[in-house]
Amino acid sequence: MASKDHKKQGEKQMAKVMVSVKIFPTGTDIDLNQLGQKIEKTLPADSSVYKFAQEPVAFGLNALIAHILLPEEKSGGLEEIETSIQKIDGVSQIQMVMVRRV
Repeated sequence: MASKDHKKQGEKQMAKVMVSVKIFPTGTDIDLNQLGQKIEKTLPADSSVYKFAQEPVAFGLNALIAHILLPEEKSGGLEEIETSIQKIDGVSQIQMVMVRRV
């Protein structure tokens, strides 16, 4: 007898897309941990942060790399994420680094 935890035959698990976004702060005085918290709060409900990383840019300025998961079947998801991050105070510019199916 199959366990209740197993998926029924024929059910498919929807794939996700991971987007890596490089976020440049407006200056060296921006706390990247606080910026990450703001990003998590402003993302659309169906997306989530997988992890954050920091990358040195120049002269003490670091960029925040956000690895964000969103449903593959959602149309316009990338633009929605881009727009929500761009509106955050302390964000100078953003760059999509990678998009892949996971």
